[in-house]
Formats: sequence, structure tokens, C-alpha cells
Amino acid sequence: MRFGILSSTIAICASFALASASAQARDQVRIVGSSTIFPLTAKVSEHFARTTGQPAPVVESTGSGGGFKLFCGGIGDPFPDIVDASRPITGSEEAICAANSVHDITELAIGYDGIVLLGSKSAPELHLTTRQLYLALARTVPVQGASIPNPYQKWSDIDPRLPDLAIRVYGPPPTSGTRDSMAQLLMDAGCRDISDIAVLEAREPDSFRSLCRTLRDDGAYIEAGENDRLIISKLEKDPTSYGLMGFNNLERNRDTMRGAMIEGVLPDYDTIFDGRYAASRPLFLYVKNAHLQLVTTLGGFIDSYLSEAIIGPDGLLADNGLVSLADDDRAASIRAAGELTGK
Repeated sequence: MRFGILSSTIAICASFALASASAQARDQVRIVGSSTIFPLTAKVSEHFARTTGQPAPVVESTGSGGGFKLFCGGIGDPFPDIVDASRPITGSEEAICAANSVHDITELAIGYDGIVLLGSKSAPELHLTTRQLYLALARTVPVQGASIPNPYQKWSDIDPRLPDLAIRVYGPPPTSGTRDSMAQLLMDAGCRDISDIAVLEAREPDSFRSLCRTLRDDGAYIEAGENDRLIISKLEKDPTSYGLMGFNNLERNRDTMRGAMIEGVLPDYDTIFDGRYAASRPLFLYVKNAHLQLVTTLGGFIDSYLSEAIIGPDGLLADNGLVSLADDDRAASIRAAGELTGK
């Protein structure tokens, strides 16, 4: 099993409480969450409506963090039924859910993705280490034993073998799961290669995270919202810029875009699937169990989403530039979805 992640029910609380038992049932599923998974989920919504005749679920791209905030707001009609997320739920989000009577949540792994630094094919190729990427994007960096505001203006300031080009990277906002994954998989890894910072991880983990994950605000890193198509458009118009995005954006735009090599590995299906690519990550659906009683089409939609036609190696997920689960993990997800919906 690739990540050792199995679909499982997260028992946030031992008791099952339905806070809005009297709420009127609805027949349209509401989904919020990751901009990376949004294009796939929107197509699954269309597939579900076309094949069942039921209303197409409403899908909103809020970012994973924004999605969990809405999802954890409570039980009942005003609240979403599913979060599609490009990272696992955090302990603090679980606590917010529990405080709002969202006691039982099922986590379903659906596939893999990677965080890629991509640019126009007319842009200079980048071969980076995680250390170099950290030095390019962090707000403060160590210089001669002191942490100072990032002085690097060009890639070549970090390493003369890199392009003599101003650092300008479009990337996700703090509400995005892509931003969270980038911080954990790339920025933290870059910090661990710098001895002055690496020693903090065990001794002062909060200081380590602050130093590693706080990004520049001087124009070198540009928050570009949750509209991935807008970032691609900017990169197509400006071949001196790069973008940090999900791998599926690279796959959908191979004719105009290419990905940077990270730690000597290019992002592709094989390197993401087997974990050789440094920024591989699992993707999830989180389902609010109590809403199976409130939303008449929720169980059917989950079964449709976790079918081989969607998450199988030749399914819609792969067609949308994402990477299918290993056979064992995919089978486990399908079983867990069946157990949840009683199929």
C-alpha cells in the first residue's frame, strides 16, 4: 500500500448525535473543498445526474481548509455533506466538528496527486532541490547564523546554475490544501536540509513550522486564489513566472506547460504513484455520516464516486490528470464506501 492509508471511519465521538433530526430531507448533495479535486468532482456530479436521473450535486471550490470550515459548521440542511480534500483533516478541524455536533465522519481515499512547480514551455527549465525552493519562497532565511528577510531576488542568487531570472511564483492561498501540502512536503523538507533550522523541529516545533512555512510577501510569491485556470493563463502570458499547483493542471496542459524537476525527479504518473516524487500526496472525500439520513441521494452519489468507473485505473479520475490508488487501497475504499451506504 502506497501511503499506508486505508479508508476508515473517524470516530470523533463515541456517541452518534443527530442535532437536526427534524430537518427536512433534501435530494441534492452539497460538496465543498479542494480546487485540485474540483474539476473531477464536478464531472462526477454530472455523471451521477446523467446515469441516475437524480439532481446533480452542487460542487463548490473553496479550498480544503475553507471546505472543512463549512463542513464542520454543524448538522442539517444549511451545511455541506462532503468535503473533497487534498490533505487529511487536522486535529483542530476534528475538534471544531465535534464542538458543532459533527460526531461521525468517514474518510475515503480516492487517489493521489502531486504538488508541481510548472511554467510555460518557453520558460527556462528549473531543476531544484527542496532547499533551493525553500530559499526562494520563505519570508525569512538563515544567513551567517541569523534569520533575515529573504534577500534572494533571482533564482541565480540562490545558485548560479539556476536561471538569471527574477523569482516570481504564483501559488495557492492559506485556505488551500495545496498550500498546506506544499508547506509540509516541500518547505519543511527544504528546512531539514539547513542545519540551523533542522535542529528546531524536535526542540521547538512551532518555531520550525513558522520559519519553514511562512512565505514571502514582497511580490516573489503571489497568492492567486483558488482559480487554477487563471494561474495557467498568467503563466502562458508570462514565461518568466512559475506556478505551484496540483499535478492534474500539468497533465491537462502538457501542450503548453512543463513541470520542474524536484530532487532530480520529474513529476509524472509513475513517480507520484510510487512516491519517488518528493511532493506526492493522497486525496480524500470526507462524508458527514449523519447526512445519509438527511440527503436522499447522498449514499448513491458516494457509491457512484467510489466505483471503478470513477477511481479505477482507467476511470474518470485518471482521465482528469490524477493518479489512481494502488489496487489494495482502492479496493479498501470501495469496501468502506459500500459499508457506509449499506451496499
